[in-house]
Amino acid sequence: MIIILKQLKLLNIDGITLYPFVLLREREMSHDKQLINHEYIHLRQQLELLIIPFYLWYILEYLALRLKYSHRTAYRNIVFEKEAYSMDTNQEYLESRSIWAFVKFYNARTK
Repeated sequence: MIIILKQLKLLNIDGITLYPFVLLREREMSHDKQLINHEYIHLRQQLELLIIPFYLWYILEYLALRLKYSHRTAYRNIVFEKEAYSMDTNQEYLESRSIWAFVKFYNARTK
């Protein structure tokens, strides 16, 4: 379910996924296939990790990366973001994605 939340602009965020919702900053963003696919990849990740463990993993990984990198670099190197950013242009990705596919993106870190 997509929800428009203008307050995301204050956080400089286009979209965020908080299962089962995809929150977008602007209504027009709901037509951005790449952004929506990115957020749907996060929905799948959250489901397969049973939601709460996903958030714990995400936050702990960000905090660990933040000790070494800037906010942006740490965020982009979270394994869940690596998968979503790498695959968000592939509109068929979720149809063929295997369970826990994000794990293979640990070796694809960028700085």
